[in-house]
Order: sequence, then C-alpha cells, then structure tokens
Amino acid sequence: MDRIYSKKLIGERALFASKELEIHDTIFDDGESPLKESSNIALYGCMFKWKYPLWYCENITVDKCSIFEMGRAGIWYTNNISVRDTLIEAPKMFRRCVGLDILRTDFVNAAETLWNCEDVQLTDVTAKGDYFGMGCTDLRADGLRLVGNYPFDGASNVVIRDSTLLSKDAFWNCENVRVENSFISGEYLGWNSRCLTFVDCTIESLQGLCYIEGLQLINCRLIDTTLAFEYSTVDADLIGTVDSVKDPRSGRIVCDGIGELIMDKEDPARTQIIYR
Repeated sequence: MDRIYSKKLIGERALFASKELEIHDTIFDDGESPLKESSNIALYGCMFKWKYPLWYCENITVDKCSIFEMGRAGIWYTNNISVRDTLIEAPKMFRRCVGLDILRTDFVNAAETLWNCEDVQLTDVTAKGDYFGMGCTDLRADGLRLVGNYPFDGASNVVIRDSTLLSKDAFWNCENVRVENSFISGEYLGWNSRCLTFVDCTIESLQGLCYIEGLQLINCRLIDTTLAFEYSTVDADLIGTVDSVKDPRSGRIVCDGIGELIMDKEDPARTQIIYR
C-alpha cells in the first residue's frame, strides 16, 4: 500500500480514483472531489477544506480527521466507511451511503446530515442540526447526543440506546423504531409512525405520541407531557402521572394518574385505563 505524508493537495480531483492508499496529516484544499471514485483508502489526521471529498468511494477509513465547513456534502454514495474521533463542521454530510460505522465523532453543523443511508452504527456521537438521519434504514445509535429538529423522519428499523435528543418532531413517518434508556424533549413526537417502542425512557412533549399505529411504552416517564396519544393505538406502562391524554384510538394505559382525560372523538370503551 502506498503512503502519502504531510502534503497540501489543491485542485479539482487531486487524487481521483486512487486505490490502496494511506494518507497521513495531509490537507485537501481549493479543489472539489479530491478522492472521488477511490477505494481502499485510509486517512489519518487529514483536513478537508473543500467540497465533495469522498463521493462514490468504497472501503474508507477516516481517523482523527477534520472536515471544515466548506467540505460540505462531503461523503455521498460511499460504501463501507469507518469514521473515528473526527470533527465535522460541514453540513449535508453522508447521503445514500451503505455500511457506516461512526465512533466518537462530533457534527457541529449536522443540518441535512445522514440522509437515506443504510446499515449505520453511531457510537458516542454528538450532532447539532435539523433533519438528522432522514430516511435511514437499519440504523443503530448508542450514546447519541442530538440537538436539532425533525430527526429520523421516514427512518425504519432503528434502535437508539442511552441517548439524549432535544428535538421537535422526532421520529415522524417512521416504522420499527425502538428507543431504550434515553431522554427525549420536543413537541409532536412520533407522529404518523408504525411500531414505535420506548423502553425505560423519560419523555417531555406537547401533543406527542399521536397518530401512531402500534405505540408501546415500557417503564417510561412522561413529564410535562400534554395531549398525548391522540388517534394512537397504544400499550403504555408508565411511571408516575400524565398531565393530559386526548382521544387514544384503542389499547391500554397503566399509570399513577392522568391530570386531564379528554375523550370527545374516540370511543372510550376501546381504551383500558388502569390507575395504580
């Protein structure tokens, strides 16, 4: 395998279609698509300062690198990529990629990041930006810290554990999502989704958990949560009380109490409410 050390590479397609290459402490600047169509590339301590660095690539390792703001739309249509200990300032990162493993990485401007990707593992990742993870399938996240609205819109087969999400409209239009041991704060959580499960979670939401088919909550707390479960089929075993519940379609709710129960559109007989 050839190696490059401590270079500054400029110009469009500086290393176009490279193969079997290690690149150390190198700066890519002032030129689009420096590694487009490359494969079997390992990048260590590199800096990307311009657009589209890794498009249509295969088998990529990114370790302790920095992707600056103008490295926007940096990694698209790339498969089998491992990212470690990297700082990403650029928005619109990762689009239509397959086989992502991202560890201890910070996305400081994660707007429109991680769209329509498949087979994704996020571990100890921090992200700030709207529309994170839209349309992803087969995604696993452990220790995700996300600030941004509308995450995971249209995603499917998602498992999130030990995470914190400060996000309005999270998990809209989703299917087969499981969230464990996590904290979620944001309005209108989970609308228009199917098979959405929360286990050991704390949730704060206005009009959250509505319009869901197959909603399950196991050992969860709903704090300052109002107008919950509207038009949802729900199986909820909750710790503590719920401020207000409005028109669940059917199912079962077990809790210590409900501050206000509004049943003016749906048949109350179809939802069993059990107070401890």
